[in-house]
Amino acid sequence: MIKYTKDTNNIVTLTLDMGERNVNIINHEKAKAFEVVMDHLKAQKAKHQLKGIIVTSAKKNFLEGGDLDYLYQVNDPQKIYELTQNLKKLYRDLEQPGVPIVAAINGTALGSGFELALACHHRIVLDQQKIRLGHPEVKLGMMPNLGGTIRLMWLLGIEKAFQILTSGQSYPPRGALELGMVDALAKDEKDMMAQAKKWLVENQGQPRPWDDPKRGKIVGGTARESKVARQIQECSAKLIRETNNNYPAPLAILSTLVEGSLVDFDTASRIESRYFASLVCNPISKNMTKAFWYDYNKIKLGLSRPRGFGRFRPRRVGIVGAGKMGSGIAFACLLRGIEVVLKDISKSVAARGREFVENRLEEVVLEGKILPEEKIALLEKMTTTDQSAEFETCDLVIEAVFENKNLKAKVLREAEIHMDEYAFYASNTLSIPITKLAASAARPANFIGLHFFAPADRVHLVEIVKGEATSDETVARAFDFVRAIRKTPIIVKDNWGFYAARVQNTYILEGITMLSEGYSPALIENLGKQAGMSKGVLALADEVSLEIVVKYEEQAAELYGSKYVQHPAVSVCRKMIDELERLGSRKGGGFYEYSEGKSSLWLALTEHFPNTKTSYDRKKLIERLLFAQVIEAVWCLQEKVIGTIAEANLGSVLGWGFPAFKGGALQYIDDYGLQKFVDRCKVFEERYGQRFSVPPLLKRKLKSDQQKMIDLDS
Repeated sequence: MIKYTKDTNNIVTLTLDMGERNVNIINHEKAKAFEVVMDHLKAQKAKHQLKGIIVTSAKKNFLEGGDLDYLYQVNDPQKIYELTQNLKKLYRDLEQPGVPIVAAINGTALGSGFELALACHHRIVLDQQKIRLGHPEVKLGMMPNLGGTIRLMWLLGIEKAFQILTSGQSYPPRGALELGMVDALAKDEKDMMAQAKKWLVENQGQPRPWDDPKRGKIVGGTARESKVARQIQECSAKLIRETNNNYPAPLAILSTLVEGSLVDFDTASRIESRYFASLVCNPISKNMTKAFWYDYNKIKLGLSRPRGFGRFRPRRVGIVGAGKMGSGIAFACLLRGIEVVLKDISKSVAARGREFVENRLEEVVLEGKILPEEKIALLEKMTTTDQSAEFETCDLVIEAVFENKNLKAKVLREAEIHMDEYAFYASNTLSIPITKLAASAARPANFIGLHFFAPADRVHLVEIVKGEATSDETVARAFDFVRAIRKTPIIVKDNWGFYAARVQNTYILEGITMLSEGYSPALIENLGKQAGMSKGVLALADEVSLEIVVKYEEQAAELYGSKYVQHPAVSVCRKMIDELERLGSRKGGGFYEYSEGKSSLWLALTEHFPNTKTSYDRKKLIERLLFAQVIEAVWCLQEKVIGTIAEANLGSVLGWGFPAFKGGALQYIDDYGLQKFVDRCKVFEERYGQRFSVPPLLKRKLKSDQQKMIDLDS
């Protein structure tokens, strides 16, 4: 588990090789091996037979965090606190044997893994772009728990540590070096070990700054100092503005930094443990861990991918349409080393797409994620053209043109003539059924929907839409392509709005209904954000366009026939479109007005939809906005528009910004309580109508005495 070697200079190398896992992790069981090693090191030091220690790894990673399975199951804060303190003692013992220690980081070090590196006096990392370093715990509603918060604060200062810890980012070696998270880079493992030994020989007897009462000071000062106090106020204000107090982890991190700066290191570490224990047992952390760890990994490992087909490795991708969507898809492909052919009506238009890609790659260079020379190499993989003949060697072609059925059919026919019989074709349509588009295809089995979300270069979700004729092999290949560009694929039925747009539309419609009921537009927008949605209702309606919002309702009416009950928001949408000629942001204005890159609520909006509500129930309005989405997500599961709970949850968070702290649209029911949720639906149905009726799927669960949404994916 931990290989111990010692050279003639009395320098010990500890090589981590923890058990049968592919990656090294640290937990209460693995810690026992550390305890034995630490006892031996202390004995060696007492005999003056130890000059220094190097910690490295036998695996491709260095150490990738703690045992999430254990943390997810435990709900006792005291138990978590004691566990954390015991593990923390190992890291503390490691940095206090009286000899210098170097972390020779030869692979990714995240979470508790990077905390181990921080417990070492010096950090050297291989200069490889694939390596990632940092603290992503906040993305799971948690924070560092083995002293990382306190050590980063001492080394980098409160403000910088706060930014790193609350961003949840993982950094490549050069980015980490610039931030001061590591001390040196190595060109290869031989160079790394040579640097480590040289540093150990030259740096004897230097305590950590927090263990040096005479010279040790926190970089930048403590929370008592006026400059730092102002920084803390700014961080706190920004935090509340960005999170609406829905996420406790960032606030816990800030509180730990502030309180920890005023006490000694060991007391500060206990403060960190208490906040960590509280977060781990908080339902918000459980929700986020389920969505971003368990649900994500189920999808990543092929939960819904058709079985029996070998892995598809795309080499060359054709894209029709060099607008923001097509260019965004091109960027996503290039960033992963896939060759791209970007076609548009003329070479000059296609060249604008190349310019977009080049600018985005430059941003990635500035972020330290790729090197300047890598950017040049990636751009060489891109071809811009106005000729479909360039698609001859493409493995797949993706259409990203305007939402017009005839135009889409035209570019499909032009591309298919030149495509290999084994290549497949994908449409990025957001509202036209894939089965209808496939009617124009020469090989319908090779035709599929790949619904990217705007902006395609940044949103991590892609809906894979299977038409009636689409083969399972094409679905499997589409899944592999989406994974190859590091996005999250969910497989959905070819139904109106697919999954994401269909459920998102209920959020928009419910908010617009509130406008018609006399609630203030500003109130509606703020309530959406306070609920945890990524965008306000009216801003999102403008972005989608009111024509599309109504089109989805028309498609629903066509599907359900006599069972369809028109949503009360439709009349508002039609008034905005037909009478007021305000269709959305792309048509000059909708609920908002747009000028010089800025937007604000349309001043005349209240003339047409007067504010008549002088009081309101904040909780009820927020629940209406969320319940509308959750109920529709359940209908999608029942109608098999979406096949699994994992895809429904992660699709809702990544696709249209459902509150991440709730864990997704279906996890919301478990968080709320199934019986309580059903009872509340009945109250809303009596007051607001059929759209809040309880789907039969939930009724069946209650009849079978199931008080939680059974995880159908397990």
